[in-house]
Amino acid sequence: MNFIKNYSKFAVFAAVVMMAATSCNEKQVAEAPKAGGPAVENLKIRYIDEDSIMANYNLAKDINEAMLRRQNQFDAAQKQRGNEISKFGNAMQQKYQNNQYLTEEAFNADQAKLQKMQADAENYLASLQQSIQNELNQSQIQLLDSIDNFMKDYAKKKGFDMVLRKSATLFIDEKYDVTKEVIEGLNKRYNKVGGSTAAPAKAPEKAATTTAAPKVSAEKPATPGQVDLKKKD
Repeated sequence: MNFIKNYSKFAVFAAVVMMAATSCNEKQVAEAPKAGGPAVENLKIRYIDEDSIMANYNLAKDINEAMLRRQNQFDAAQKQRGNEISKFGNAMQQKYQNNQYLTEEAFNADQAKLQKMQADAENYLASLQQSIQNELNQSQIQLLDSIDNFMKDYAKKKGFDMVLRKSATLFIDEKYDVTKEVIEGLNKRYNKVGGSTAAPAKAPEKAATTTAAPKVSAEKPATPGQVDLKKKD
């Protein structure tokens, strides 16, 4: 599975990030109006386009850039380890074909070394993959909490009874769209606290120059292929 090579492909990571519907003052309609009864009036409802927020909220963009750097780090490490293994394997093959192994013990020693290189590479890449996945999970929590906290405060100040996700509605008039205002508020608050909270990734390991295809089986980290920031219950 791909991790997050291209944010536009999260559509791997167009990225569709789902946010829970937010109620400003946690009012709930206890019972639907009975047929013929009075309609619910003066209920102040607004909606947001979550895709637009994820594309324009600076925190979301910073997180995405950080994850792209981590993906590049993983790719570089995988290529380096694979090239090292291929180089050593090719050298063994040449020695074998040229009858340079004078004893069976010498051949077995190199073969054991090759197997250890393969195992070490898989363990290292698996550990790196888990580290990146953990960072992604924390970033998802950070992003959702940031939006959720802002929306509750925003809706309360505006006196809205509820703010819906556009994708959760069949139809809603555009005059109730507050997406632009929400994005401006989110970015203003984010910039005020300094922004760029996503930690920079470590520099990727220098890749070897050989072009032989690496034979390292560690799987790439799981997506923000699609960054799934859907709020969990």
